[in-house]
Amino acid sequence: MVSAVESSASSGMEKEGTSSLTKRDHNALEAELPEYTPGGAFETAGLETHYEPIDSYEGKHRYDPAFKWTENEEDKIVRKIDKRICSWVCLMFFALQLDRGNISQALSDNMLKDLHVNTNDYNTGQTIFYLCFLLAEVPSQLISKRVGPDRWVPIQMSAELPKRLSWFWTAYQATQIVSAFLAFGILRLRGRNGMAGWQWLFALEGMITGLIGIASYFYLPPSPTQTASKLRGKDGWFNEREEKIMVNRVLRDDPSKGDMHNRQALTFGMFWECVTDYHMWPIYLIGLSWMIPNNPATSYLTLQLKANGFGTFRTNLLTIPAYVLFIIGLLFWTWVSEKINQRFLVGLASQIWALPLLIALEFIPGSTSAWTKWALSTLLVGSPYVHAILVSTTSRNAGSVRLRTVASAFYNMCVQTSSIIGSNIYREHDKPMYRTGNKLFYVHVNKKRAAIWDAMTHEQRDTYLSTTKDRGNKRLDFRFAH
Repeated sequence: MVSAVESSASSGMEKEGTSSLTKRDHNALEAELPEYTPGGAFETAGLETHYEPIDSYEGKHRYDPAFKWTENEEDKIVRKIDKRICSWVCLMFFALQLDRGNISQALSDNMLKDLHVNTNDYNTGQTIFYLCFLLAEVPSQLISKRVGPDRWVPIQMSAELPKRLSWFWTAYQATQIVSAFLAFGILRLRGRNGMAGWQWLFALEGMITGLIGIASYFYLPPSPTQTASKLRGKDGWFNEREEKIMVNRVLRDDPSKGDMHNRQALTFGMFWECVTDYHMWPIYLIGLSWMIPNNPATSYLTLQLKANGFGTFRTNLLTIPAYVLFIIGLLFWTWVSEKINQRFLVGLASQIWALPLLIALEFIPGSTSAWTKWALSTLLVGSPYVHAILVSTTSRNAGSVRLRTVASAFYNMCVQTSSIIGSNIYREHDKPMYRTGNKLFYVHVNKKRAAIWDAMTHEQRDTYLSTTKDRGNKRLDFRFAH
């Protein structure tokens, strides 16, 4: 459930269950919904029993609707979680892209020539890679739901999620910068032990990724209340009060996170219910389309620079400005999205940015300066990246753990499909130049539900919450972010 939270005026002041609240920050509606303060009990007195987590929920023993804490305590907990969990997940994202994205540096070292393949063969390889990635999405999500993903991204507060995700993808893309410097040195090993430079690159960076993956298996805990282990200490990372703060702040932000425990698998009925949820389809369509304009330029950046006359080592260094611009744009546009409380409109920024650059690359003459072509390609690769915004919106609009699991996989499948499309736009015969309304849906649904909810009395709402078979984002008290 998407809910707004308002900090108290003083960090030391306890937040009472009856403290005044602002209206929801995540939509323009004024429905009287069961909102929560970070440290207060349920705002709508008498309805809190409808939001109690299931008995098997891993944090049930720490659940307390009347529990209170200070803003200063909460800030310390958030910093502690960021340090121990979010920073490590950023490292994991870094390692993921280090091993997966070094194909770009390998291309600059004449990999295609060494393998006796051409651009079209490269496209086919990329298509196979993304297709395997795509087909593994849903099974891997279902398996992780059964055995436990042992990472805390899913329990982030709704309002905090976009910022955390933006930092995850910042670490993910920072890999391209670090990888460029690593490639500058590693590719010079060409000829050592009969191996090409790109072979050394794959071997050494793959080893780094493997070591981080093994360490992550033992380091990450299953939940906030299950941190004790030989590696993390017999007493764990948090005391009882800290665990209560973490569990209750998450459940008051989104009570649906207590509907399943972290080792509970989805049944086929649950899975099919998620697949047929048409409320999520607009986000999937956006995921399918928004990355296509700059995907080809990203995949072929090093090949284009080589074709423009730059050497192997200069080519790798010239990719760095594009990813610096990318990271700045990622953090900036995610901040703008939360600041103005708009997601899909901000998502248009990437398309508006890319259009004039694509037109320029299409029509500039072949005799144009190599540095001009580099500048245009750099600006295109560094276009506004709204992935963090869309992923967090998918999570917000899911409304339940089961739908969030499947929706995240489906959205990412659409993104990988767009990568397949983007990987086949540039063809061998094109080189070296290679020339060849969703928001309204959610506004309508929110207004329709608000009209019904506002017309209900307190007793009618209590009856509805007691008897309804609606779940997740089907409930009348759920509002979609947009």
